[in-house]
Amino acid sequence: EFDLFILNGLLLEVNQRSHLSLFVLVNKHKPWIESSYHGIITENTDAVLLDPPLVALDKDAPVPYAGEICGFHVQGLSAPFEAVVLNRTSGEGRLRARGPIDCERQREFTFIIQAHDCGTGPKGHAKKRSHKAVVHVQVGDVNEFSPVFGQLEYHGSVTEGKVYDSILQVQASDQDCSPQYSQICNYQITSQDTAFAIDRNGNIRNTESLSFDKKSHYKIRVTAFDCGQKRATQDTVVHIHVKPICKPGWQGWSKLVDYEPGMGGKLLFPKMHLETCAGSVSWIRTTVELETSGAGRGCDRQSYSERSLQKLCGASSGSTDLLPAPSGVFNWTATLVTDGGRDSDLTYRFDGRQAAKIPDWVVPQNLTHQFTITTWMKHGPSPGQRAEKETLLCNSDKTEMNRHHYSLYVHNCRLVFLLRTDYTQTDSFRPAEFHWKLEQICDKEWHYYIISVDFPVVTLYVDGVTFDPYLVTDDWPIHSSQIDVQLTVGACWQGGEVSKAKFTQYFRGSLSGLTIRPGKIESQKIISCLQSCKEGLDITSPESLGQRIKFHLNPAQSLVVMEGEDLEQMNAALRKVTYINSRQFPTKGARHLWISTAVQCFGEDVCISVPDIEAVVMVMQPSEPRITITGAEHLTVPASDLALGLSLFRDLHIISTVIKKTLLMKTTHKESPQTQHREITHNLDYCDIMVLGEELRAGLESLELHHSALSGKHLEYANSSTGMSIYGVDSISHYTEVIRQVRYQSRQAVDSVRTFRLTCSELNGRYISDQYTLQVNILHSEEAIEHVNHVMAPPKYMQIIHPTVIESNSYSSVVPAVATAVIVLCIAALLVALLSVYRLNQPENQEHIHKHPLPEKQADCDGSSLSITVNPLEVRQTIYMLKQHKTP
Repeated sequence: EFDLFILNGLLLEVNQRSHLSLFVLVNKHKPWIESSYHGIITENTDAVLLDPPLVALDKDAPVPYAGEICGFHVQGLSAPFEAVVLNRTSGEGRLRARGPIDCERQREFTFIIQAHDCGTGPKGHAKKRSHKAVVHVQVGDVNEFSPVFGQLEYHGSVTEGKVYDSILQVQASDQDCSPQYSQICNYQITSQDTAFAIDRNGNIRNTESLSFDKKSHYKIRVTAFDCGQKRATQDTVVHIHVKPICKPGWQGWSKLVDYEPGMGGKLLFPKMHLETCAGSVSWIRTTVELETSGAGRGCDRQSYSERSLQKLCGASSGSTDLLPAPSGVFNWTATLVTDGGRDSDLTYRFDGRQAAKIPDWVVPQNLTHQFTITTWMKHGPSPGQRAEKETLLCNSDKTEMNRHHYSLYVHNCRLVFLLRTDYTQTDSFRPAEFHWKLEQICDKEWHYYIISVDFPVVTLYVDGVTFDPYLVTDDWPIHSSQIDVQLTVGACWQGGEVSKAKFTQYFRGSLSGLTIRPGKIESQKIISCLQSCKEGLDITSPESLGQRIKFHLNPAQSLVVMEGEDLEQMNAALRKVTYINSRQFPTKGARHLWISTAVQCFGEDVCISVPDIEAVVMVMQPSEPRITITGAEHLTVPASDLALGLSLFRDLHIISTVIKKTLLMKTTHKESPQTQHREITHNLDYCDIMVLGEELRAGLESLELHHSALSGKHLEYANSSTGMSIYGVDSISHYTEVIRQVRYQSRQAVDSVRTFRLTCSELNGRYISDQYTLQVNILHSEEAIEHVNHVMAPPKYMQIIHPTVIESNSYSSVVPAVATAVIVLCIAALLVALLSVYRLNQPENQEHIHKHPLPEKQADCDGSSLSITVNPLEVRQTIYMLKQHKTP
């Protein structure tokens, strides 16, 4: 009888009645698993959730070993997973990661898995494997990362007046692997009160129309959110630029151009170009104009009188300046109102209540049928419908009658010149009034007028352009009389036919440089010179403009006109326009520029309109000169010698310096500013010698200057009881040379002290020298007799006293015989010279004193360092004086 036992695939047959036999049965069945699995694992964890669960079955169960599952095998070296058996009998297993899984590196894994049983025994012999199953594992994402913008800054532009659906798009990204966390679900503008909005895709639009003039640039901040609502750690900045609507016009120019004195020429528009808004032009004309509306504003005529300018321009002499800068001698303009500021002292404003009488000694007396009147005038329309005459210049009877001999006036915006001839010249009807009707007379702008009289023809020049009178009226000549006449400026003097003499026909406007000169008008070259400035416009390298650009500069160089057909060549030409200023001390301040443009297109007369533009050239403050006058401060002279004339300023010196700041490197290698005084050469325009105290007594005292001293110089002088004025634009050296020849003459000296003060000016008082004072001590004859035998008696002849310290020395009472002999010979020679001077200056020779100035060593001894008392009995005192002045 046999019993059958089955355990783990082993069949055991036992024949208990006979012999026992053991049969080993082979592992008959393979484990079984699903053909495919799908799993999910969350990143940064190791547990994998499989569907279906991992379970292996074996039909050999419940036979030990053969029916048990001992393991799972994952195939694929790149698969970071492993499977473990949880229950060998049930075949249940678990899939897990061998390490952290990063979704951003790999989102899915696919690999093979097999199960195997335990074989036929504990050692796993003859184990069987299941078929291969495919496992798909997806990695679950975690929202680790924040959105990041692709650019830290974005730039966009809009045209003013337009509303855009999208100006620009900002973009952010997220490094998370899943769509949920890697996608950007929202953008948001974080700036407050903006005229912009943004959608979910990052498109920015403007919510209202923008204005370039109101605001040309906007700066907004934008952030982003992913679909997990995680915000970007850093916002992005969006710049929105508002562009103006394309308008034709000049671009790339500066409204303010700084000019440093002494730099020569400076380009005004180095980057300028014309915007035509895609229009095709066939012809362009551009005009650049520098401000010339001010009478001499920035020009030499602002700083120098009209009379001085006429000399500088080569005009004939003899001109009389009726509106000079106020000074000690020319004081009739002191009560007039200037147009403002020291630099405008030569420009006078008349408001209908002011006028000036010209002193008789100033009025030219030799006017005949040929003379010239020049002036700068700014005048506007007169108030009221029936305007009165406004007189610029009038020569009328001083008393008794009210006849106008000649006058220049404005009436109803017409310029009228009146000239009444005398009966001595003719007794018939002659031209008397000359009328001109011009827009310039009432346009409130400065213009330069020249009235040229060549009777009976009178010609008017306005800014260098000739105008003939539109109306000439005749009148009878004036009867000759002994009545004195009065020349006035700003009104006409009514001396007769009224109870009280007064001014009438007042002028309302501004005048500058009013002069009158005998003779005909000068050449056109001189007229152009009188109007021109030392500052103006120029073109750098005009030869490089080529033949296709035509240009024109007016004589005053205040206007440049350029024409051409090529836009780029016109742009290049305009970039060469330069501002120049050759004045050594230009007046600081603004110079205005105007640019006007005309454009034509192909087939059209005018295609676009280019607006005019205005710019300013700002001239900076120049280095100011300091004018210093040095010389003797005291002179001592016998009264008897003053009849010959005393050279007051024989050792005069005038210098001018400017302060120049430089940077020096110290030993510490740091910059340190240092001020240096540098002597410069420039011109003066007047020097005044004023008498301090009582005025000079007429017929007894005077300041004299021989006319030959002015030969070859642009200088003139005026003399009065209060002093002498030397004027004209000339060099410091010429002024020094002339002033050294000024003599003080007294025929009957009463005062014991006379004091003179000298001041000099540059640029019409803009720069004034220090005041140099000279005191003349006069020794009368009584004083000389009283001290004739005194040991320390003053020498008979003048002694210069400088403010220096005189050394005290001891002198020997014994004089060598040789030295005594030399001194005696010197004294004898000096006596002979003095006798010669005395004979030359006897009354019959007095009339030649101004024509033949005496040699300096004979006329006076003010420049000598030797002082001698002529007294042979006092030789010892003479030796003392010689040693006092250290004479060999």
